Amino acid sequence: MALECPDDLKYLDTHEYVRLDGEIATIGISGFAVDQLGDLVFVELPEIGDALIKGETFGTIESVKAVEEMYAPISGTVIERNDTTIESPELVADDPYGEGWLVKVRINNPDELIDALSADEYRVQVEGE
Repeated sequence: MALECPDDLKYLDTHEYVRLDGEIATIGISGFAVDQLGDLVFVELPEIGDALIKGETFGTIESVKAVEEMYAPISGTVIERNDTTIESPELVADDPYGEGWLVKVRINNPDELIDALSADEYRVQVEGE
């Protein structure tokens, strides 16, 4: 099975992704991460207005197998969170790059993504795992 990694996203080696639209970043976790976690049972997200700091945790995602911290791919202020994923964590698994996004952030500095992976780089990394 080919790993789905939309080309318009940037990825972290911790399996978060970011989709930039001007100064708004949509953050979620990759399909690879979802596959590794298995059945998702719980999502914890920051509150609107919370500040995210690149590289620091912003929430957790829990499956029947593990609890994983999620790391901010970019710094900014949370302007929206996907409460549907809190009520129905399986949405993250069903559509990680669409309806299963986690938070939207007004970013401080787009240059923070300079070290993020392209879809091709991320594919190479995870196919080696």
